[in-house]
Amino acid sequence: MGYRNKTYIAFDGDNDMHYYRLMTAWKANDGFSLNFHNAHDLNTARDSSQEESIKRQLRERFANSKMLIILIGENTRYLTKFVKWELEVALKLGLPIVGVNLNASRVIDDRCPLTIKNELVIYVPFKHNIIEYALDTWPSEFARLRNEGKSGDFNYVQDVYTRLGL
Repeated sequence: MGYRNKTYIAFDGDNDMHYYRLMTAWKANDGFSLNFHNAHDLNTARDSSQEESIKRQLRERFANSKMLIILIGENTRYLTKFVKWELEVALKLGLPIVGVNLNASRVIDDRCPLTIKNELVIYVPFKHNIIEYALDTWPSEFARLRNEGKSGDFNYVQDVYTRLGL
C-alpha cells in the first residue's frame, strides 16, 4: 500500500465537474493556499466503459487516500453506481469525510446522499477558505471524535466562519 497523503474527491461527473475543476484551479493558483494531493492524479481507467475497470482504478486511488471530499450537488444523492460505492469504500476504510455543499449550505441538507447520513461527516459550503480549513483540521478532529464513539453530522460554528472572513 502506498503512502496515504492524497485527498479523494467524489462528485457528480455529469453535472458538477466544473466545481471539481475549480478546486484543482485553486490548488494550482499561487494566490490561493488550498493545498491537497489529488488522488485523481494517480491514474486513469484504461477502459472507462467497464464498471469493474473503473472501480479497480478507484480502489488504487483509495489505497493512497487519507480523506474524502464529496461535492454535494443537486443530483448527488441519486448517484448509486459510483458515488454511493465511493462513499461506502471511504466509510469502510475509516476515512474522514468532508461534505461540500454546492448550494452554500453550512449544514447537512436534503441533498446529502443517504450513505453518509448519520455518519461522522463535517459539512461546509463550497468556499475556498472553509474547504481549506476542513482539509487542515477535520482529520484530527475526526480521529478524536471517532475514538470517543461519536457519529452524525458536524458543522463549524459561526466563529470559525467569521475568523475565515466568511
